[in-house]
Amino acid sequence: MISLTESAVSKVSSMLNENENGKVLRVFIEPGGCSGFEYGMSVDFPKESDKVGESGGVAYAVDGDSLEYLQGCEVHFDDGLTGKGFEIRNPNAQSTCGCGKSFH
Repeated sequence: MISLTESAVSKVSSMLNENENGKVLRVFIEPGGCSGFEYGMSVDFPKESDKVGESGGVAYAVDGDSLEYLQGCEVHFDDGLTGKGFEIRNPNAQSTCGCGKSFH
């Protein structure tokens, strides 16, 4: 479904260790942003209707509506001097905005 880079695995693992057992990384899309849809991520318990997967030992959940837009995406984390934090690299996006947080 989706994959996480090494840097994302490291950061998300750290975040999950600070939360209750059983919580996973939730990746989703919602209407908004400057290009039509925007990405979202949270730490949450998976729901029955979610598609659950694992990448690099990190469990994640994607709701059914978001899955078609996120299929094949890669989650990256950049904490360098000019780092943007989390970034979703989406091969399905027809266009993206300059900030990288929204797409169409």
